[in-house]
Amino acid sequence: MRDLFEEIFRNAPLDPTQAARRAVRPQLRRRFYQRADVEDAAGEFRVVLDGRPVRTPARRSLAVPKRELAQALAAEWDAQRDVIDPAKMPLTRLANTIIDGVIDAPSAVTAEVERYLACDLVFYRAPGPAGLVTRQAKAWDPVLAWVRGILGADFVLAQGIAFVAQPAQSLVAAGSAIPTDPWRLGAVHAVTTLTGSALIAIALAEFWGRDQLALEHRAARFAEMQAAATVLEALN
Repeated sequence: MRDLFEEIFRNAPLDPTQAARRAVRPQLRRRFYQRADVEDAAGEFRVVLDGRPVRTPARRSLAVPKRELAQALAAEWDAQRDVIDPAKMPLTRLANTIIDGVIDAPSAVTAEVERYLACDLVFYRAPGPAGLVTRQAKAWDPVLAWVRGILGADFVLAQGIAFVAQPAQSLVAAGSAIPTDPWRLGAVHAVTTLTGSALIAIALAEFWGRDQLALEHRAARFAEMQAAATVLEALN
């Protein structure tokens, strides 16, 4: 049992693309537990299998800061049937990466996200055909508009793949929005590498974050909608 978790995840693929490149899949371990649960552990929430804590490849406890996240991890373990397949456990793989790699070296992870900012996917647009140009604009222009309006960062667009230098102040402004919390940082790094865009990852993190001014603005707008609905209902 001591080395079982390390053996299961030591060579686990980090993403679906890497998994697809493997010509031969490793021998999968049979499921050895009856139930996955969550238990409190010194301010964290750890995943346990039949009461025994799950370990990362570096032999650390698979423990997270939020119960909801731990429950999602436990559900992933419960979803395994006859064998334990790391390729079907993306949340556990990401948690392992954050616990074993990001928590101890956040500055290196931040630096890697910053490197993506300098040549972000959303800066480079296809010269044609028209349909692709339209699709890129529809998908990526809102991200740049959000960055410009919220972070005050204005970037230069280019056609093709030739590198275009970006304004230093814009890179600094966008870089300041990279999360410092290891868990959020790890998630942002994962989205960055999957999409090729640090800006998309930062926007996603901000979207799921709790911005007090944004919450107050949303509450005020909802109150106005309720008032309008009251008028319409009364006149119906």
